[in-house]
Amino acid sequence: MTLPRILVAEDDEAVRDMLRQALERDGFDVVTAASVSEALHHIAAEDFDVLLSDLHMPNAGDGFTVVSAMRHTHPGAVTLVLSGYPALEEAMSAILLQADEVLVKPVEIASLREIIHRKLATNEGRPLLTTKSVASILENDLDSTIQDWMALVENDAELTCVPLNFEDRTGHLPQLLRDLIHRLRLPVSMQAPFSIAARKHGELRRLQGYTAAMVVEESRILQVSIFSTIQNNLRRIDFSRVLLDVITIADEVDSQLKQAMLSYGEPRSTRSAA
Repeated sequence: MTLPRILVAEDDEAVRDMLRQALERDGFDVVTAASVSEALHHIAAEDFDVLLSDLHMPNAGDGFTVVSAMRHTHPGAVTLVLSGYPALEEAMSAILLQADEVLVKPVEIASLREIIHRKLATNEGRPLLTTKSVASILENDLDSTIQDWMALVENDAELTCVPLNFEDRTGHLPQLLRDLIHRLRLPVSMQAPFSIAARKHGELRRLQGYTAAMVVEESRILQVSIFSTIQNNLRRIDFSRVLLDVITIADEVDSQLKQAMLSYGEPRSTRSAA
């Protein structure tokens, strides 16, 4: 008889070894992973009946990536998440779209065994989730992201000291977001192009009377608006690459700010000559 195979993804060595020993004593074939990359390697190369993953490994939300990969690669596997933060209801509901159950640390071994056996006995496999990439979500919600950005800007006394209508206030923002979406869809190995819209935006803000600090502040608000859109779509996101996408977003917004500031600071004679 083939033993049920369990992948235990946990970066705490003591907890990982304790879980492995306890589950092996209960008759399971246990494979352990100490990091997200190690867990993903096992998921891609081997078959498993159960995943038991820490939600924070070591970064917040790392377990999202592992659970999503297991759900997409082995949709029939039982997926269990260990979390020390049960009060995060919205995050928990998002996880439960991918995982079968969220277990609160510290978990009792006897209870864990009972849950695993019960889930294996009743599990009939779950259909693959229809998820979307961060790029697709931002593309679909482009207008609402801009509206959220505008609402935050209009509550900022520093920025509204320059009176502008909606079109002038948003400026090149729609194209900046499209450039970001394009960047998210590029292969990781490909160098991202500089945003021409960002350079035009910096020049526009100078002509409109913005200070350098105001340009920086509206860029910060843009990041807040983008991540707010992502937060509002947790149920639809493909978590298998969301951490990389978040890093890419931060890098692209910072790169756009740099290009805007370079253009903002160029002498008028230089711009005219160009």
